[in-house]
Amino acid sequence: MTDLHSATGHRLVFLSLCLAAACSSPQAESGSTAAAEGSAPSAPPEPQYRLGREQTHSRFSAAIPPVLRVPSGAIIEVLTEEATDAQLGPEATVDDLLNVSFDAVHPLTGPVYVEGAEPGDVLAVTLHDIAIGDWAWAAIVPGFGFLADEFTEPYLKTWRLAEGQDAIRFSDRIRIPLRPFAGVMGVAPPTDSMLSTIPPRANGGNMDNRHMTAGTTVYFPVFVEGALFSIGDTHAAQGDGEVSGTAIEAPMRIVYEIEVLKGGRAIPEPEYETGADYAVTAFATTIDEAARKATGYMIDYLVGEHGLSREEAYMLCSLAGDLKIAEVVDAPHVLVAMHMPKAVLGL
Repeated sequence: MTDLHSATGHRLVFLSLCLAAACSSPQAESGSTAAAEGSAPSAPPEPQYRLGREQTHSRFSAAIPPVLRVPSGAIIEVLTEEATDAQLGPEATVDDLLNVSFDAVHPLTGPVYVEGAEPGDVLAVTLHDIAIGDWAWAAIVPGFGFLADEFTEPYLKTWRLAEGQDAIRFSDRIRIPLRPFAGVMGVAPPTDSMLSTIPPRANGGNMDNRHMTAGTTVYFPVFVEGALFSIGDTHAAQGDGEVSGTAIEAPMRIVYEIEVLKGGRAIPEPEYETGADYAVTAFATTIDEAARKATGYMIDYLVGEHGLSREEAYMLCSLAGDLKIAEVVDAPHVLVAMHMPKAVLGL
């Protein structure tokens, strides 16, 4: 292993063991839980800091002041609101959906200033626990979505979630397992401009990557002093692509650990690892370009971390790599990931 891994080796060994047993997150404060497939409960570490749903913002910018300052290695509990910042509720109607202001969309809990983080470092965020609140919604919003030109009428579903519930009844016959994750995670970009949270970017942002569940460690390139990490847009379940415009949106409680990694391999965009895979991400305005970038980033990882030649790495991407379309809903902005099984790499 090279520096990026060795700097957090003790933590990643634990995560690998935990995920190999398919550990899941415990009960949410409001009683709903979303267990990973075939999982058994595992207690998350005790938070040292807590942030509430009122400590949020809805833009990405280096000019947004932090709401919390922590040392590297801190464990933080955050509460997140659903994507509309409480403009919708369990009894919402289509009329309520049509009146949602996009100015408030993606309330992100944070930013968190991490002591010692400097441009060029890597910020490792380990998601220890993601627990769902007591209600959720999904919708088709006119003008938004991959097939917005075809689906022009609003449509809304809401659900109440009971304690211990691990799936949602989409219809009488259709059941969707709950597998929660944060759709938006990111550090501050190197600009004082107030950027929309809607597209993915090099700082992370609206990645909508359903594989970043509890037990995952996500790596972010640091662009500004303190990194200024934020998280939100929590999803109870989503398919790759999020094609209709929303996931199953819900408020949540998240416990994460945040650590500054210095002196290792630089990364241009977020990367992540689960117990089974190492993955890279790439954003672009076409799927072709995002897929090319993701393939190149995986080649860089295999060369830098595993000592392969570029030819060997390129071939291994073809033989064992798995390209995944994380999201296309923010067209023309898309995000593609490539996964590489750790078992193939001997990890």
